[in-house]
Amino acid sequence: MTATPYHLMTKPVGPRCNIDCSYCYYTEKEEQYPAERKFRMSEATLDHYVRAHIATTLEAGQAEVHFAWQGGEPTLLGLEYFRRIVELQARHRPDGVRITNSIQTNGTLLDAEWAAFLAAQDFLVGLSVDGPRQKHDHYRRDRAGRPTFDMVMRGLDHLRAAGVEFNILTTVHHANIHRGKELYRFLRDLGSPYLQFIPIVERASGKRMAAPPQIETGPDLPAAPWSVAPKAYGKFLCDIFDIWYRQDVGRVFVQFIETQLALWAGLPSMLCIFAETCGNALALEHNGDVYACDHFVYPPYRIGNIAETPLRDLVWSEKARAFGQDKADSLAAECRKCPFLFACNGGCPKHRFLRSDDGPKNYLCEAYRMFFHHAGPRMRMLAAMHHGRS
Repeated sequence: MTATPYHLMTKPVGPRCNIDCSYCYYTEKEEQYPAERKFRMSEATLDHYVRAHIATTLEAGQAEVHFAWQGGEPTLLGLEYFRRIVELQARHRPDGVRITNSIQTNGTLLDAEWAAFLAAQDFLVGLSVDGPRQKHDHYRRDRAGRPTFDMVMRGLDHLRAAGVEFNILTTVHHANIHRGKELYRFLRDLGSPYLQFIPIVERASGKRMAAPPQIETGPDLPAAPWSVAPKAYGKFLCDIFDIWYRQDVGRVFVQFIETQLALWAGLPSMLCIFAETCGNALALEHNGDVYACDHFVYPPYRIGNIAETPLRDLVWSEKARAFGQDKADSLAAECRKCPFLFACNGGCPKHRFLRSDDGPKNYLCEAYRMFFHHAGPRMRMLAAMHHGRS
């Protein structure tokens, strides 16, 4: 067993959320735990996890221990729960070891007290914003169908007033994909130089989503209506790159672009979806279950539970390794011959549900090819400049 760095997305409130985004793939996970009445990581599980994650991260040779809190909506647990998290981290932290935290939130429950805590404890906050009011509210509504934009902006005001470090996470979907430059300008002006764009790619089924996301579930299953169309997403990426290249090189950091710059410079991918293999970005559910990936929280991909098996034996298990290696092993011959393989590596396995003559193909292949052809010459130039400085 090789102790290598890993990332664990922790879901202490499981799939529970106070809003009901049409495109959310995770709230349906409540059906996976039918006996649950209260999705809340217990004190015992939380304490066990904090101790185990610190020890396992240090065993992997990491100088810093990072905890990533997500949901559902983690702020539903309340501020006292997160104060307890920080107390446990302090209790189990060895001398000289730095612990950091990030939290992904929809921002609707953030107030001045939350912001003061997040600032004092140096939490990095990922705030979900899908664009200006009309674009954001199209799919991001509460359980009564009411829009959430104003609540999110109030939460953002609290973060800015308290000096909390934050970045913006934007899901790209059918409603906001066609005005890429306008969307970029709006998000850039919210006050964070760090932007993430996550394409929504889900398939419709008798239930809300198809599951699990494998080629075997049926290549003819249509994309859900909120999903991006590949050609439109390709144009979106090109538009974002163009405005960034003209105005914001060195000032704004777009995760997709930064990852591609690294790959075009011959460096490893910063994102699992473009890495040659995956399997080191796992998910921890509220009850201690560990899954191979946040997008594969289905019974076949459950690796084990931290109450029954040491965390180190789960994150470095043969099952996790095999899951990650399958990404490379299952590449179609068409992909292996592609001149852009170095920049794509077949994309996320979740999105490989189109059939080619020799295996599964990524739904977003057309989008990525559009981007590589459009931005490639400038990517090569920027990568060469970066290489020359290093």
